[in-house]
Amino acid sequence: MWRARLLRPRTRATSTGADAVDRNPNTVWESRANAFPLPIMVDLNANYQVSRVVLKLPAGWPARTQTIAVATSLTTDPWTTVADIWPYLFDPASANTVTITFPPTSARYVQLTFFGNTMSPSA
Repeated sequence: MWRARLLRPRTRATSTGADAVDRNPNTVWESRANAFPLPIMVDLNANYQVSRVVLKLPAGWPARTQTIAVATSLTTDPWTTVADIWPYLFDPASANTVTITFPPTSARYVQLTFFGNTMSPSA
């Protein structure tokens, strides 16, 4: 489960991801159990220079590690991996926030693919 806070206009593209980008700190997006790898794509509605993705889980949740990769695209084909598969620690001591940084790239679409979660069989 995760929350994405985007500073740009956005729409939902895959899964039922509306809760992932609704800016409401009380909602989260959750995948089906044991559905890894699981991508979720965000349409920024225009091309932007992108160099990071900030993910935030609810503050009261226990620490967990989620394995995530990030890709970007101008058209959804082809995708360019900008952050390889890596385990990211969400820890209440750091407000359960993870920032994934990568070299600036022009993108309209950002796709996060979840490969694992130490606290849940879903993303």
